[in-house]
Amino acid sequence: MVSRLFLLVFLCLPLLTSAQDASQKTAQKAANNLESAQLGSLADNVYRNPFFGFSFKVPLGWVDRTETMREVSEPGKSLVMLGVFQHPPEVTAETTNSAAVFAAESTSTYPKLKTARDYFGPIEEVTKAKGFEVYNDPYTFTVGTKELLRADFSKQAGNAAFFQSTLVMIEKGYIVSLTFLGTDNDEVEGLIEKLSFSGKRANKK
Repeated sequence: MVSRLFLLVFLCLPLLTSAQDASQKTAQKAANNLESAQLGSLADNVYRNPFFGFSFKVPLGWVDRTETMREVSEPGKSLVMLGVFQHPPEVTAETTNSAAVFAAESTSTYPKLKTARDYFGPIEEVTKAKGFEVYNDPYTFTVGTKELLRADFSKQAGNAAFFQSTLVMIEKGYIVSLTFLGTDNDEVEGLIEKLSFSGKRANKK
């Protein structure tokens, strides 16, 4: 079964409204159970996470909804590290709201999971249930010196096109997912290029 956290990450636009009504106590418990280093920090339009060893340059003018999204995370098991959007996600629009959402779940949530590739089974269940199609099965993708797995998805809803790529790695007892959403593949690629490990930009292997 896919956890509530990944449902939030993959379907971040429709779930943010309900997240605003979530209990503040849940967010506080999550904060108490997780080191601040794991969450990383956003300053001067750059998100940095030394714990997992990466950074991301947030496009100018994007809105930060990380705290709101953290209110629905599961204390001690999962965390939303970053949730940024081109437009405020609570405002209804007919066009795609480009986004970058980074999250991590404890590997204890998936006791049978052995590799990052195993995590894409649950991911594909969610994509198909919500009308997305997989147009690139999981493949190796490098960012600087870091090797991850990546899968690509797309969906057409009326006049809006959704292209999404999710990068996954297992690090320090967590399954880390880095999800990028855009209006086309070129935009998604442009967002991924803003991601860095070891000071180097993304590079397809």
